[in-house]
Amino acid sequence: MTQTLAHPAPEDVQEAGSLTHRAKRQEKDENLIQLVTFRLGDEEFGVKILVVNEIIRLVQITQVPNAPEFIEGVINLRGKVLPVMGLRKRFNMPEKALDDHSRIIVMELNHNVVGFLVDAVSEVLRIPESTVEPAPAVVAGVGSEYIEGVGRLDDRLLILLDLEALLGNPMNEVH
Repeated sequence: MTQTLAHPAPEDVQEAGSLTHRAKRQEKDENLIQLVTFRLGDEEFGVKILVVNEIIRLVQITQVPNAPEFIEGVINLRGKVLPVMGLRKRFNMPEKALDDHSRIIVMELNHNVVGFLVDAVSEVLRIPESTVEPAPAVVAGVGSEYIEGVGRLDDRLLILLDLEALLGNPMNEVH
């Protein structure tokens, strides 16, 4: 018994081809945001990779008198003195002992280079811009003034920080 294979009609092939082409074009057209993600407690945060200079292990932090409470102090990074902001303190989160996972993310925004002390650095991600929603009033105890948006990643939520707000007026007191 011979079985005859049905060949698709030319219009069906064209339709499937155009769907594939359309999907590829949509994927290509989708703007992706590249982020460095990190953890503070149980929450995951992200910042745009373009502002991240480097991620370093903990080094000696020297306290600075009369600095805002959320400023941990300053570090010497290859001869340059940088302020270090404790993000847990900035967001009024409970203190946590520093450990082997703690990191300082060195970022630059508007010619200010600042270290951000975080619990752990997670990964570098690319997420579609379309998955980012505007910031709700309060997320994880962090006020909306510091949040650029919230990204949805499958079963995770990623809080995208607004660095300009974080480096607002109180940072000027340090310089």
